[in-house]
Amino acid sequence: MAVNPTGADMKAFLAEDPDQPIVMLNLLRFAEDGEARYDEYAAHFRETAAEYGAEVLYFGRGLAPVVAEPGQEWDAVLLVSYPSRRAFSDMVRDPAYQDGTHLRTQALVEATLQPTVPR
Repeated sequence: MAVNPTGADMKAFLAEDPDQPIVMLNLLRFAEDGEARYDEYAAHFRETAAEYGAEVLYFGRGLAPVVAEPGQEWDAVLLVSYPSRRAFSDMVRDPAYQDGTHLRTQALVEATLQPTVPR
C-alpha cells in the first residue's frame, strides 16, 4: 500500500484549484512499533509545516470502530489545515521537510491523505 503521494498525485491535486484552502484528512495505519516512529515524524512535521501556514487541528488515536467493514479501522487520525493546496505542495517539496519523510514511511503500512473543504 502507498503511504506517500507520487508526482502524478501532486499534479492532479494542484490541477483542481492551487489556491484553495484545505483541511487534509490523514488516516494512518502503523507498522509494528510505528507509533513511536510516527511521533518523531510528527515533531519534524510541526516544525516545517508552520513555515507554510499549516496548522494541526487534531491528532488522535483510533479506538475500536462503531461502524466499519473489516480492515477499515485506523490507528490514528490527523487533520491539518493548509492555507492552500499550493502550500501543501510546496511543503512536501521542501528539502527540510523531506529530511524527515523517512520516519513517516517507516512508521506506516497504509495511509489515506484526502483533502477536504467545508460544506
